[in-house]
Order: sequence, then structure tokens, then C-alpha cells
Amino acid sequence: MNISKDTVKYVANLARLGLNDEELEKFSVQLNDILQYIEQLKEVDISKIQPTAHVLDIKNVKREDKPAPSLSIEETLSNSPQKEGSFFKVPKVIE
Repeated sequence: MNISKDTVKYVANLARLGLNDEELEKFSVQLNDILQYIEQLKEVDISKIQPTAHVLDIKNVKREDKPAPSLSIEETLSNSPQKEGSFFKVPKVIE
């Protein structure tokens, strides 16, 4: 597939981008280079490669989910600059 300046101009128009002739030529060449690289990648034999989500063999390290007691209201509100009863008091944000 070859991407012409007209194709780049059409797509730029759809994206509401104003490109000059120099930019149209530049992007046309760059997009063609990208497509050529993709064609090279299509030629690589990957039939014996296992699908992966990450290049490194890493696993999520998760702790076991164990129920634990919650903080008391006093402990929760102890560092709060303002409180009202058993709630945090914050400035009004709705006018």
C-alpha cells in the first residue's frame, strides 16, 4: 500500500489539521516507511512463539486478602485539620 500526499491531505482534513505542502510530503514519506516496516514484520515466522502480554516473565505479587479491623473514628479523624462530629469537614465547593 502506498500513501500519497492526497491521502494524507484527506486524512488531515478529516482531523481538521492544516498542513502545508512540505508537511504533506514529510508525513507521506513517514507513513510509507511505517507501512514498509509493518510489511517486514509480517514476514517474521512467529508460529513457535507463545503469545505474551509482557516481554518479561513477571507476575503480579499480591498479598493474601485477609479481613482486618478498621480504624476507629478517632484514629481516622486524628490528622484532619477540621472535623464536624464523626465526619471530615471540607470547604464548600458548590456556589
